[in-house]
Amino acid sequence: MSDTEPENSESVLRDLRKQARQLENEIDIKLVSFSKLGTSHGNSSYKSESSDTVPLLSGEHMFETMALEIEQLLSKLSNINEKMGEVSSGQAPTSSAILHTMQRHKEILQDYNQEFRKTQANYRARREREDLLKSVRKDIDNYKGSSGLNRRMDLYLKENEHIRNSDRLIDEQISIAVETRDHLVSQRLAFKRFQTKIHDISNRFPVLNSLIQRINFRKRRDSIILGLVISICTILILMYAFH
Repeated sequence: MSDTEPENSESVLRDLRKQARQLENEIDIKLVSFSKLGTSHGNSSYKSESSDTVPLLSGEHMFETMALEIEQLLSKLSNINEKMGEVSSGQAPTSSAILHTMQRHKEILQDYNQEFRKTQANYRARREREDLLKSVRKDIDNYKGSSGLNRRMDLYLKENEHIRNSDRLIDEQISIAVETRDHLVSQRLAFKRFQTKIHDISNRFPVLNSLIQRINFRKRRDSIILGLVISICTILILMYAFH
């Protein structure tokens, strides 16, 4: 019983790995076709839609159909990877080769998912850009025949250029303001550190602190005396001038 159970597990694991490789090959082929379809349809969709005859089964429909098929295959591959993990976890002990194979299948599935999402995102971005260009082309076609079309387009281009220049100048001013603010903040911190050091020195040396206070007191006293003398002299000069 114990000998046949590992053999059954290995057989199931081999079958699952075989199915996983087949799905990986199929997904790889479909992803290549999917990427080519998205690129070719994105390059030719605007031209085909600008004509009067548009096919019923357009490239967009084919793209969405293939995307659904790839999603189903990726889901199957994910389920098979989970089953392989369950089978390998039931074996004791699990060899390093099996663990490496399981990790490799998981990485391949992750790469396929990333490539699939990237192709879809690129296709949708391209479609949005083409729809925008198509709407602009329609607006231009509607204004064709009017005498002021070229001048209007020139004015639009100049206005767009002015807006870009204004945005650039605003960005430069904001950068200068941010740098100035950072510089002022650094200066304030430097002055604060200097004031803190002076305060610490005065606290460590009381004699120096008292000396500074005396100097400040004498400066205030001399200022008061000088102000009184100037006032008295001014009054005497005024009295002498009026007499």
